[in-house]
Amino acid sequence: MNPLLQVRNLTKHFPSRYGSRNLTAVKAVSLTVNAGETVGIVGESGCGKSTLGKSIIRLFEPDEGTVLFQDKDVLSLEKRALREMRREIQMIFQDPYGSLDSRMTIGAIVEEPLVIHGIGDRATRYKKMLRLLEITGLEQDAANRYPHEFSGGQRQRICIARALALRPKMIIADEPVSALDVSIQSQILNLLVDLKEKFDLSYIFISHDLAVVEHVSDHVAVMYLGGIVETAPTKDLFTRPCHPYTEALIKAIPQPDPLRTRERIVLQGEIPDPENPPSGCAFHPRCPKVMDICKTATPEEKNIGVNETGHLIRCHLY
Repeated sequence: MNPLLQVRNLTKHFPSRYGSRNLTAVKAVSLTVNAGETVGIVGESGCGKSTLGKSIIRLFEPDEGTVLFQDKDVLSLEKRALREMRREIQMIFQDPYGSLDSRMTIGAIVEEPLVIHGIGDRATRYKKMLRLLEITGLEQDAANRYPHEFSGGQRQRICIARALALRPKMIIADEPVSALDVSIQSQILNLLVDLKEKFDLSYIFISHDLAVVEHVSDHVAVMYLGGIVETAPTKDLFTRPCHPYTEALIKAIPQPDPLRTRERIVLQGEIPDPENPPSGCAFHPRCPKVMDICKTATPEEKNIGVNETGHLIRCHLY
């Protein structure tokens, strides 16, 4: 398949609150997203998922690594070229209220990307805005109302309409349903799946909910303490998790059938302090299969799949 986005060894540091060392939020992350594909990124809160998404589109400036979008080096783009690139990659944020300007009408919010990029005249932009509201399941009279007049699910539909305005090739969805009621989550997920086909989109779908990621993703990358520990096609990952962390996450997914039980793996301790990460494998203080080598040597990435882009893992068990 044709790679749309290639991320190689992306690293992002933040200043430590102690001032003596940096906090590494994203550590040497590599991933590939092909055209028309959805790549899910999962992991516990604080593992660096959202920082990774924002670093890819330079809402955070990465410190190291390479980001290629359609073979263009995103990290070397100047201001004008970066603005043009952002027509091709849009983002849906976790908080559907905080990401909307409460002083603007919905019509103005959805039209704003078109205005910024100088697309069409006023009449053309207005027609396109109404069409986007319709596509995302909103009534046309929503255009003259304000964000506080809508529910969380409706506000997320507005955010999706805004993201679609420039007809991007890729959308980074950062926890797009985690702030919504369960009954609304399925509606938004189905909308995103439908829009993927309708607009020929690719997604990076960030979530801590593995059941959601399994539903929408073609490939899944599992993050822990800033790094990716396992990447595989969705079916392969969920039927044959290989990293002990991935296995624990999957076995923690609630079972909808009360008559079926699943053996749980209870991880001991908390996620280590990213300002003072453990030596060797970052997961070793909590790993039920820890070995002596895990405490001293950082595991290299290995392919245990059947092809070149198959099942990648960082673990000394393999």
